Amino acid sequence: MKKAYYTEEKIIGTIKEHETGAKVGDLYRKWDALCNWRSKCVGLEVNETKRLREIEKENNKLKKFLADKRLGAEAMRDMLLKKG
Repeated sequence: MKKAYYTEEKIIGTIKEHETGAKVGDLYRKWDALCNWRSKCVGLEVNETKRLREIEKENNKLKKFLADKRLGAEAMRDMLLKKG
């Protein structure tokens, strides 16, 4: 799995720097993804952001698992319809 380029500490630190009055233009030059981070992580602490990332990973695994099960069920249904 691809490792994240920015750590949770950098993300939260940059958001807090913005909240304390740093100019957005300066932060954009420093960190180009500020807007995406703010929409996703504003108000969160580092440990909460890590937990959010873990939950997103688990959610993706579950979606893949569900898709595989549905595909298997559809194949089984097609096989039963062909026999009957």
